[in-house]
Amino acid sequence: MPHATDTAPRTGEHVDGYEVPVLDEHAVRIAAGILLAIGITALTITLASDSIRPLQMFGMFFLLDMTTRVLISDRLSLTLALGRALTRRRRRHWVGAPQKVFAWWLALGLAAISCVTMSAGMVPLPVTLGLCGVCFTVLLLEATLGWCAGCALHQRFSRQPTRHCANGACDR
Repeated sequence: MPHATDTAPRTGEHVDGYEVPVLDEHAVRIAAGILLAIGITALTITLASDSIRPLQMFGMFFLLDMTTRVLISDRLSLTLALGRALTRRRRRHWVGAPQKVFAWWLALGLAAISCVTMSAGMVPLPVTLGLCGVCFTVLLLEATLGWCAGCALHQRFSRQPTRHCANGACDR
């Protein structure tokens, strides 16, 4: 149950029994799946039409969604809002917000690099598609297996302990 007296954190929420803000893993995984579905659709249209425009539009949407999550609030992210709506009747599976924020910062960086290189035509299309492939692979792993690449990196490199990982991964 959330603490009534606490100020809401930018990302996640305070829940009794957890020493860091937490997010519902089910909603996060659904949001990753939504982004993956939109991205694969954009990639398919791009390859079929020989126009990079659909992939650019997806890149901008992805960039906006990640920027909203990390700089404003996860509650205003369209994909997370959809994820929460689709999982509202499920029992919550709380995971630590700090490692998810770290992962989202990495995704934001990857999206920014991809958007700049696509828009400016700085690199050949295969390089851009390679960056997109990395992003899609990470989204697939998160959505289907609950494995968060950024969370694994947070656990390995962060000075702060990583707490409340999906599937107890940070307890191993």
